[in-house]
Amino acid sequence: MPPQAVNAKLAALIASAAVFFGVLLSGFVIDEPAPYDLFMVCLIAVWALFGLRISRAAVPLLVLLIVMNIGGMISMTQMANLANTPLYLAVSMFLAFTAIFFAAVTSVQPRLYRLIFTAYVVSAVLTALLGIAGYFHAFPGAEVFTKYDRAAGAFQDPNVFGPFLVLPGVYLLYLLLTGPVARMPLVAAPLLVITAGIFFSFSRGAWGMFAVSAVLLTGALFLQSNSGKFRLRVVIMTVAAMALLVIAMVVILQLPGVAEMFSSRAHLEQSYDTARLGRFARYTIGFQMAMEHPFGIGPLVFGTIFGEDTHDIWLKMLMDYGWLGFICFLTLTVWTIVAGFRILLRDRPWQPYLLCAYVAFIGNIGLGTFIDIDHWRHVYLLLGLIWGAIALEYRHQKT
Repeated sequence: MPPQAVNAKLAALIASAAVFFGVLLSGFVIDEPAPYDLFMVCLIAVWALFGLRISRAAVPLLVLLIVMNIGGMISMTQMANLANTPLYLAVSMFLAFTAIFFAAVTSVQPRLYRLIFTAYVVSAVLTALLGIAGYFHAFPGAEVFTKYDRAAGAFQDPNVFGPFLVLPGVYLLYLLLTGPVARMPLVAAPLLVITAGIFFSFSRGAWGMFAVSAVLLTGALFLQSNSGKFRLRVVIMTVAAMALLVIAMVVILQLPGVAEMFSSRAHLEQSYDTARLGRFARYTIGFQMAMEHPFGIGPLVFGTIFGEDTHDIWLKMLMDYGWLGFICFLTLTVWTIVAGFRILLRDRPWQPYLLCAYVAFIGNIGLGTFIDIDHWRHVYLLLGLIWGAIALEYRHQKT
């Protein structure tokens, strides 16, 4: 083999390994900047030096994310004390670049989809095991992987840990529904670990996200196929999975303390939601403030005023990024959903990955109505994966 070919294969191998390791680190975000942040900054910089190309189809993603962050910078000018705001906005801009990076690399090398999803599954299993071990105090010091007596894995908050596990859970469910029977035990084992991690996070949002995403995935698979045999398989596998889930829930709820926590968290409304200045009351106050402050009030300022953050991505955008940021994020969300839906069921090599990312993205946006998701690393990864597929379809149509 010519030396040039050997060097090219070696470079491709190193690049793939770097992407794998970067995605693997996304499951370990105990503080900011996280190891994922530091590694990805270097990876994006190196990749840019060697020719990171952005497809014309992905330009809306680039423009809307950058302008959104410009809105955050304008909002910062409304603050008397900047405190940690520059670091916060630096992380916001970095995360925007990760979405652009993943869109760029997958649109040029679609084979990276499988690598990224594999890395994500490995990361999810590892952090889920840490969260489960922490919840059951499996070893001395394991409680560091819990918060509020809930599994948090290697995350700051169980409400981020749970949603992080949804995409790999959905992907493994896809493999379970569509893959060969002989491979089912290999898929079921990590799926059970991830599902347990979601459950022990006791995050109502994560529970709902996983349920909605699984239903959307199953529905899409049913509609996509014209084969009666495959549709029957999807129905049987879905019923079997639900039955196993119910049995597992019954068993788990027998464990000491689990039933009490589940009963407490299963209520749709908590005391901090409906209190006089609870989450829902703050929504009303915040949207009224947005009418008076079109440039926003400054990143993180809302929490210093009311003692709690916005817990709503739309209000978060208005308060921290102003109307400019809000319009950009709304436009990006609608554009992603519409453009992704148009190509969702087309028979392409990357279609399974697009389908899983798309249903998980829908779940994250729905959850964003009740929690801030602007610094969730996996949301930007989802954006990148979807826009990478949009760019691939654009190139496919041109050829």
